[in-house]
Amino acid sequence: MKIAQIAPLAESVPPKLYGGTERIVSYLTDELVRQGHQVALFASGDSVTNAKLVACSRVALRLNHAVRDHLPHQIVMLEEVRRRVQEFDVLHFHIDLLHFPLIMDFAGRTVTTLHGRLDLPDLRPFYQAFPDIPLVSISNNQRQPMPPVNWAGTVYHGLSDDILPFTAKPKGNYLAFLGRISPEKRPDRAIQIAAKAGIPLKIAAKIDNVDKRYWETVIEPLVKSHQNVEFIGEINEHQKAEFLGNAGALLFPIDWPEPFGVVMIESMACGTPVIAFGCGSVPEVIDVGISGIIVDTVNEAVENIDRALRLDRRRVRETFEKRFSAKRMACDYLDIYRTLPGVRTHGARMRRSTRDALGVQTAA
Repeated sequence: MKIAQIAPLAESVPPKLYGGTERIVSYLTDELVRQGHQVALFASGDSVTNAKLVACSRVALRLNHAVRDHLPHQIVMLEEVRRRVQEFDVLHFHIDLLHFPLIMDFAGRTVTTLHGRLDLPDLRPFYQAFPDIPLVSISNNQRQPMPPVNWAGTVYHGLSDDILPFTAKPKGNYLAFLGRISPEKRPDRAIQIAAKAGIPLKIAAKIDNVDKRYWETVIEPLVKSHQNVEFIGEINEHQKAEFLGNAGALLFPIDWPEPFGVVMIESMACGTPVIAFGCGSVPEVIDVGISGIIVDTVNEAVENIDRALRLDRRRVRETFEKRFSAKRMACDYLDIYRTLPGVRTHGARMRRSTRDALGVQTAA
């Protein structure tokens, strides 16, 4: 198949530091190429891919300090997609909702994966206005706030098997928190859990501009007041393997309807079990007693640390390989691509055009 993957421009594909969506797009794109498909990746020019890269900005917008407004750059990318739309059997969008008016004439050849939260009130009238666009959710829980729409399927995220190696015996005696410093991710809960348990906590996290005040007024004072808490900052992929692999367990103490939570399967890839609060997608991702523990309170998390540390790390890794590989993710998406009504009609039209160009006649 000829497939276009349209990625956000804020980060490169894969991202140099934080960036869950762009990382998933990278794994999906390269796996589709590995399986023999012709793939074009519309992304920032500093992206690295085995597909054909269509550079739609010089570098990732978040890393370009000259960029003040992302929107014009995104519109330029969409114009490039529009000009080349006939080159592809399928166009797979990962950019939320900006492209919806553009694709109405060829929506049957598109899939849009919704990577973010869908419980925001402003989204409901938007999706009500576009009920026929094929959508993919990244967990079943993510769908709950939505009006009736055209769900093409749910596809759980997947990672390449060799990106985060398995660590049988972690070298560190610490709990890990990885992600963003934000109120919904609840790093304050992670600090409370570590303090009550008397176990070191290492926090590797990005601080967005919108969350700087939360960091300065809530989290930074907590870090400074607990000697067992170390703030590392934002880390890259190589650092992530060591950070997660050497942790006894990952704390995922969220307080919001998490659409998926890539960090959970990144931890599982390293063999590191997850202690997670049961919000959003968590019950769909964690196999309780195998890859992690689901809790409801800080005290319950503390009480279950020893249980989590006793989990078989090899079984944690095996669960990742079985449920959250890039190969499984790509196969799930291919199943969806092939059932899109526009893909079948577009393929037939392209075959007719090829026969006509070659002068091939079909029997009456």
